[in-house]
Amino acid sequence: MFSDYDVIVVGGGHAGCEAAHAAATMGSRVLLITMSLQQLGTMSCNPAMGGIAKGQIVREIDALGGMSGIVSDKSTIQFRMLNRSKGPGMWSPRSQNDRMMFSAAWREALEGNPNIHFWQDMVVGLIVSRGTVKGVKTQMGHEIFAKAVVLTNGTFLNGIIHIGRKQQKGGRIGEKAATGITEQLVTLGFESARLKTGTPPRIDGRSLDYSVMEIQEGDSELVGFSFLNDHTIDPKRQRHCWITHTNQRVHDILREGFVDSPMFNGDISGTGPRYCPSVEDKVNRFAEKESHQLFVEPEGWNTVEIYVNGFSTSLAEEIQVRALRAVRGFEHCRFFRLGYAIEYDYFPPTQLQNTLQTKLIAGLFFAGQINGTTGYEEAACQGLIAGINAHQLVKEREPLVLGRDQAYIGVLIDDLINKGTDEPYRMFTSRAEFRTLLRQDNADLRLTPIGYQLGLASEERYQSMRAKEADVLAVKRRLEECSVVPEEVNPVFAEKGSAPLNEKTKLSKIILRPGIGIDDLVKGVPKIAELLEDFDSLTLQQAEIQLKYQTYIEKEQVLAERLLGLDALNIPETFDFTKLTALGTEARQKLEKIRPRTIGQASRISGINPTDVQILLVNMGR
Repeated sequence: MFSDYDVIVVGGGHAGCEAAHAAATMGSRVLLITMSLQQLGTMSCNPAMGGIAKGQIVREIDALGGMSGIVSDKSTIQFRMLNRSKGPGMWSPRSQNDRMMFSAAWREALEGNPNIHFWQDMVVGLIVSRGTVKGVKTQMGHEIFAKAVVLTNGTFLNGIIHIGRKQQKGGRIGEKAATGITEQLVTLGFESARLKTGTPPRIDGRSLDYSVMEIQEGDSELVGFSFLNDHTIDPKRQRHCWITHTNQRVHDILREGFVDSPMFNGDISGTGPRYCPSVEDKVNRFAEKESHQLFVEPEGWNTVEIYVNGFSTSLAEEIQVRALRAVRGFEHCRFFRLGYAIEYDYFPPTQLQNTLQTKLIAGLFFAGQINGTTGYEEAACQGLIAGINAHQLVKEREPLVLGRDQAYIGVLIDDLINKGTDEPYRMFTSRAEFRTLLRQDNADLRLTPIGYQLGLASEERYQSMRAKEADVLAVKRRLEECSVVPEEVNPVFAEKGSAPLNEKTKLSKIILRPGIGIDDLVKGVPKIAELLEDFDSLTLQQAEIQLKYQTYIEKEQVLAERLLGLDALNIPETFDFTKLTALGTEARQKLEKIRPRTIGQASRISGINPTDVQILLVNMGR
């Protein structure tokens, strides 16, 4: 029934969709196996993409030729650029999405790729021979063969759903858990552990009083995620979100349910996300706070279903209903479904190479929550890299490994494989030491040439990037060549509270002034408006950022070059770290467990200090 495939992708979530799309677009024959073809690309939790650092990841996926940005733009119902008041290294795009449109757009994209075949079934085991994966076994008794397998099982591996003291097996509410894979991998020598995540109740929006909530509108200018910029919506047509808050009465009701809470009574052994805690965890950990913010988010264009962001919970049904009805605006709320927690298996990611291929089994890749991450964006970018590298392995080509200076994706994977995680890993801008280089606005300039060379990014995307690059250079050149006299710009400076100009000055110098942007000059000085009339706002913004932050960018580039120097020093695959008696026991054990490929990778392992690195350098003959 089945022919042999180049790549089998197990799981149809964000990681699985990106993995299948990437490998197939590059030329591999791909089979995507999922337990429900109706759930491809499902937003299991919040109906949103992007946010702090996560938005940068979506733009990086798009720049490389992945689909998350395009799918997000097609299904956007509201768009906001977060952190506008801060430097551009912190700007983070975020969209509210129509949940059903998002999933439909993913399915359309995957079905439109002739190299992707589909099969609805549960994978219960792997076919492994002599340390190499050969294919998969399914619940229906099929053995399907491939040269590489990508596991993107999400929360389905031995998943257990918790609501109060009630438990049921499942990978998502209404869907059964996946069994067999964990047990086999453990017998093959893998280490597994348990993590926990959760989701809030879904509410009938017709039962809410929005008049007592704070309205949250979208941006007047929609940048979107995709650099192709084909799928943005009319700014005037966006759906509103709202903000409300818990209160002391809500907290008191929640505390009544602690006795039956699986988080507090020992029913859940897995660690939950530190930075996205359940509402009962927030009330318990921050007892001094009188209220917590809740975001009231619509699930789509044509539905009344509401997602209560900030009220993730696994408390008993009666407690959930009473507590939420004590929130302002929710006094008469009707539930579509309860919030719940889910506990599932994952595999500590120090068992992976920097390609996301496992160290123990050749041809086997892990991506997404199976590696201990949380979030659609984190999963999607891992799926993209795993799909790319599965294809590269099958075709006997060089793998793609992104550095910490190249992408947030590189930071995420480097963190996972070197430091591991014992709690759900979430990306933040603070994790990236080169965040001025890794801005959301320049992801195409950084990564599209790489995606194009791989055969993933299209010719259209590459030429669009080249045109942008040329336009930005032209704007900078005009600003460096054109000068203005005080009387031309001082009215603008006075309006912006900037000191008056005393002499004729190049525009490139004017742009360096705090609080003065190209947009201000274009609006206030006809001469400058005429000079730059050939360029769109995003091109002008990119030129301004490069000029304003040139000093900071150059400093980070110097630091990145130093990092690259250590990453260029390879460690032999057969090197025996246990014989380095000059190292402490902890350092030897960690180095032997993770087996870094370079000195740079070794230096980023938790617990490895600069002295340890110097000892390694000496022993490498450096």
